[in-house]
Amino acid sequence: MATFLYKLGRLAFRRRHFVALIWVALLTLAGVGAASAPAAGNSSFSVPGTESQKAFDLLEQRFPGTTADGATARVVFKAPSGEKMTAAANKKIVKKTVAELKDGSEVAKVDDPYKTRAVSKDGTVAYASVRYKVSGMELEDSTRDALKEAAQHARGAGLTVEVGGDALTAAPETGATEVIGIAIAAVVLVITFGSLLAAGLPLVTALIGVGIGVSTIAALASALDLGTTTSTLASMIGLAVGIDYALFIVSRYRAELAEGREREEAAGRAAGTAGSAVVFAGLTVVIALVGLSVVNIPMLTKMGVAAAGTVAIAVLIALTLIPALLGYAGRKVRPAGEKSKLLGGGRKAKHPHKAGRPNMGTRWASFVVRRPVAVLLLGVVGLGAAAVPAASLELGLPDDGSQPTSTTQRRAYDLLSDGFGPGFNGPLMVVVDAKGSDHPKTAFKEVGKEIKGLKDVVTVTPAAPNEAGDTATITVIPKSKPSSTTTEDLVHAIRDKGADIKADTDAQVLVTGTTAMNIDTSQKLNDALVPYLALVVGLAFLLLILVFRSILVPLKAALGFLLSVMAALGAVVAVFQWGWLSGLMGVDETGPIMSMMPIFMVGVVFGLAMDYEVFLVTRMREAYVHGEKPSQAVVTGFKHGARVVTAAAVIMIAVFSGFIGSSESMIKMIGFGLAVAVFFDAFIVRMAIVPAVLALLGKKAWWLPKWLDRALPNVDVEGEGLRTRDEDRPRDGDVDRELVRA
Repeated sequence: MATFLYKLGRLAFRRRHFVALIWVALLTLAGVGAASAPAAGNSSFSVPGTESQKAFDLLEQRFPGTTADGATARVVFKAPSGEKMTAAANKKIVKKTVAELKDGSEVAKVDDPYKTRAVSKDGTVAYASVRYKVSGMELEDSTRDALKEAAQHARGAGLTVEVGGDALTAAPETGATEVIGIAIAAVVLVITFGSLLAAGLPLVTALIGVGIGVSTIAALASALDLGTTTSTLASMIGLAVGIDYALFIVSRYRAELAEGREREEAAGRAAGTAGSAVVFAGLTVVIALVGLSVVNIPMLTKMGVAAAGTVAIAVLIALTLIPALLGYAGRKVRPAGEKSKLLGGGRKAKHPHKAGRPNMGTRWASFVVRRPVAVLLLGVVGLGAAAVPAASLELGLPDDGSQPTSTTQRRAYDLLSDGFGPGFNGPLMVVVDAKGSDHPKTAFKEVGKEIKGLKDVVTVTPAAPNEAGDTATITVIPKSKPSSTTTEDLVHAIRDKGADIKADTDAQVLVTGTTAMNIDTSQKLNDALVPYLALVVGLAFLLLILVFRSILVPLKAALGFLLSVMAALGAVVAVFQWGWLSGLMGVDETGPIMSMMPIFMVGVVFGLAMDYEVFLVTRMREAYVHGEKPSQAVVTGFKHGARVVTAAAVIMIAVFSGFIGSSESMIKMIGFGLAVAVFFDAFIVRMAIVPAVLALLGKKAWWLPKWLDRALPNVDVEGEGLRTRDEDRPRDGDVDRELVRA
């Protein structure tokens, strides 16, 4: 591995014009594809294998001409104080609005509230339901504008009017905080390298990688049903790892220059040593992201695969484009310890090995090696305390009730709750499939009667059969709000009754609707968490055994990850569910944590956690293989890697924190969760717990059964194969042929 990447790095350094041209061509091609492709909407949502999805599919078959997942809107009217919606003047305004809402090619149906009895008992609130032919993700902007204009006209006539439903779904906005995150990353890079040019290389290459990845996603969005959330998450993760991977290559390059190597040789060795760590770190992230497909939720699978593709691009850029750009930079990128004239001097610092005062990483590692038990206990107890709120984790999917109170969707939600009860915002749709029944009408009536007798039921509408008369829909209004456990119990109760009804009438009862879909999705994600953990951690464990040639080091890495991810989930619960520091984080409404958050965090955080494990511990392994004692190898690893790993973690935290300003609650929550998780994992687990455990284990940390050592291929992450190249270095003209033979 190290020898191949060494040759690749030297080749890229020498053939820099060709390498740069390839990446510019790829960026241009992706950009042209994105510009010419149809604009992306939000990805359609389905959960295969669940009862609610089966009901949606059945509705599409049995009710031709209607779209079960078509966008909906509720235009809610409230009469002025002291008036009723049944007053003649108010009726006239509503009927005019209904007529205006019907005007549009994407409108399927608009219900008149006075014909459907959609007026509250006290007469102060009424609503008109609008159904569209396409999903909320596919609606034209002109259709949304027409909906907003109709509501505005009614407001101008004197009524309070708000609009709810998924028809107003809009692309998320990230705001200025994303730019601030990148700016912080730039400052950290300048401080780390002491050079504007060296600091600029990771930023430029990361932006190129994200540009290619996101543009490719945009180009394929229409064909593969990739939504705006997919590209946002890909850019978030791709930018963070892209900067980090390039940072490690450039840092190792400057260290090789400080050892007195020529620039091409330094580029090759940086790619061979740090590049090997980049490859394996990138593989762990890709495994974790692609592994999300085991959940079998298409949207989650697409998000994971798209982000994994962007990570793969970041790895390739770090291995090829970075050495090429280093070739262009020449002497402007200075050896480690030498500052640029712009930042203060141009004088060369003392050689690191000759310096009288050890660096911060060395001093910290020496302290941990002397006090491993105290550091270990403090780290574990601290993360355990942070994880306590995770015990109160409540999962759900957001609805209009989780929107900020400043939005029209939230105000419409509140008006409907006040006028018709909390459960009105989460109606359940019961689909009765009586195709196998001898008496379909009797079956429809029996279902309605049984549901009326259940707890927490306010209203059960009469069955509405299809033209064939073999399938009907029944709408059930619960007493409780959609996200409550009482409503979840009602869904299960209806399904339990359905089993009895099927035995008596041969009619199948299915419960669907947004509320039921949310419940089924949460359950499916919960069921998939353990298999997903086993798959991802298992594969990464095998990969790390290959990298470190040890059993205990990968085991320690996995256990440390569990500590950091649980602490991060605790922080997410404290902010987004309990409301701690919610104002500071821009969280307008607290509530259940999104169902996909735990499994997504597990996947992404595991991959990123292994990044720091690989980058830091490979330096320790390298020192140990080259003859140092275990405790000294820990100190050496920190001496060379702590500064860079710290910079990488701060950069990643800054990038993820930049997405906390997003208007999309899922992006905001994921940005916060990942930023906190990286903080816990990098600074507590990898910087404190890991060296403490390695100090306690000593030589046992690097133990591997002899039979397994013989069976495993030697990937040479430490660059042992490069140590002989000082004496037998290939001629420049032979590099191309050597790469082919490798």
